[in-house]
Amino acid sequence: MKKRSVTIVIAVAAVLACLMSGPATAQSVYPKAPTQLNERNMGGPRLGMTYVLGKGDLYTEMQKKNIGPMMSQFGWHFEYDVIPDGGGPAFVIQFVPLLSGVEYGTIIPSASLLMGIRLPGGFEFGLGPNLLPGSKIAPTSIVMAIGKSFDYGGVSIPLNLAFTANREGNRVTLLFGYALNK
Repeated sequence: MKKRSVTIVIAVAAVLACLMSGPATAQSVYPKAPTQLNERNMGGPRLGMTYVLGKGDLYTEMQKKNIGPMMSQFGWHFEYDVIPDGGGPAFVIQFVPLLSGVEYGTIIPSASLLMGIRLPGGFEFGLGPNLLPGSKIAPTSIVMAIGKSFDYGGVSIPLNLAFTANREGNRVTLLFGYALNK
């Protein structure tokens, strides 16, 4: 008899719990208000320096063309941000075509496409592919970048450090520039 009364109490408690509880959040029949997103275009000029690390095949290819391991970088940064209304991290897509090697009397084109996040304080990081079309040794790589954007009177001044990895030769790049919210 005692076992049966415990079972009845548990069953009644379960039924009451089901009747008193609302639907689970994932099963809500009342949709949550959609998050408002702000979009902005933060493109602008970039310049900096790249250093080819080690003595790999990429370094050797450059030496044959009388190009040293340190090269200037000039280009444009195309950036598209999506920022949740009310704050939080911005979701960033960046396309960065650059020209380097002008100090060696040549032009070496490269392009990177990075997807990443920028935190409200300006710290950012991203990851994506890099193309070096003039290279037969290392035409593709992966690039990882970190940086910080500083606000100066409505002008964003980004400072980025990127590491480009390829088994034939790695590169480190320091870039800076400016951007106006368009």
